[in-house]
Amino acid sequence: MSQSQSGSELLRHVKEQIKEVDPSEVVQLLGEGVVVVDCRETEELTAGILPGAVHIPRSFLEMRIEGVVPDRSQRVILYCSAGIRSALGALTLMDEMGYEDVESMAGGFTLWKDRGYEVEVPRSFSAEQRERYSRHLLVPEVGVDGQQKLLDARVLLLGAGGLGSPTALYLAAAGVGTLGIVDDDVVDLSNLQRQVIHTTDRIGTLKVDSAAETIKALNPDVNVVGYPTRLDATNIIEIIEGWDIIVDGVDNFPTRYLLNDASVRLGIPVVSAAILGFEGQLSVFAPGHGPCYRCLFRQPPPADMAPSCGANGVIGVLPGTMGLLQATEVIKLIVGAGDPLIGRLLMYDALAASFTELKVRQDPDCPICSRDPEDIGDDELGVFPDYEAFCAASG
Repeated sequence: MSQSQSGSELLRHVKEQIKEVDPSEVVQLLGEGVVVVDCRETEELTAGILPGAVHIPRSFLEMRIEGVVPDRSQRVILYCSAGIRSALGALTLMDEMGYEDVESMAGGFTLWKDRGYEVEVPRSFSAEQRERYSRHLLVPEVGVDGQQKLLDARVLLLGAGGLGSPTALYLAAAGVGTLGIVDDDVVDLSNLQRQVIHTTDRIGTLKVDSAAETIKALNPDVNVVGYPTRLDATNIIEIIEGWDIIVDGVDNFPTRYLLNDASVRLGIPVVSAAILGFEGQLSVFAPGHGPCYRCLFRQPPPADMAPSCGANGVIGVLPGTMGLLQATEVIKLIVGAGDPLIGRLLMYDALAASFTELKVRQDPDCPICSRDPEDIGDDELGVFPDYEAFCAASG
């Protein structure tokens, strides 16, 4: 028997053991609770994909199917280019993994397209992008769709200092398409112990320009928007409006309270971190989905209880640890994966190498998030209260 005959016999044997469904029936089933899985390889998707289909390459089907279809009694329809790989995949899912209702679409994507049925053509990546983001494309929670979300995302970083540096570097490397950076400071020699986005030869350069230069060298896909200014009540709405997520790397309470008011008013989630000495903390404040910063800190602590890094110092690697955790939370929010730190405060003690998590509940009497967002701030009084005076009085 020739090799081709052997292959044909194997395929005939496989198809005798599985159910095949005609594309005409699949058209009627789309959106009806059936999981349709495209098991072609990533490079084949440029021709299009069935509307609503989930992409799992055949080579990863056994590894990833449980994350997409945890219920083994769920009806699943697989398709590939011509119906061969999907038939083999269907047999594997039933015989080896215990799935009860798996079918292969006869003729695959080729027959579907020949009959003129609707296809969705995904935005394609260049060859360089496929290589650059290849490890993301292999991660089920990211994949092609998640990487496209990253490239479309707009993330604003408040500060290009200790926290902003690692966060910006890793978000840029991940392919976040537009990064905004707000910082009115210039690079100083004392910054370089922890602000790793800057270099010695840029001392005296605006931090937003220094950060933009490093980001562009790392990933030319990323568009950097610089704001060489200080946030205050008169400009915060104009600056933060239109961004998907804000990364809070500021080092003072007045700006954090101001940011909280403005972000709640506009409904923009904030990934917030703070550092001092060997300790850091992190949380995500998502308006409408959990507590805000003011629920956690109704009043600012006395000044002697919350000194700045400039006064008490910080170990150089700590902002790297916390900044990378911030970047991770941002990516989770963008791609819609995992459980973001909404309603939770993560505290890190570097000396003890320990993490502690505290639950944070939304305060029904919170002076900010308990109100209608449109009622937050007063345009006639400069938009927001004088938080410099508020924090000074509280301290």
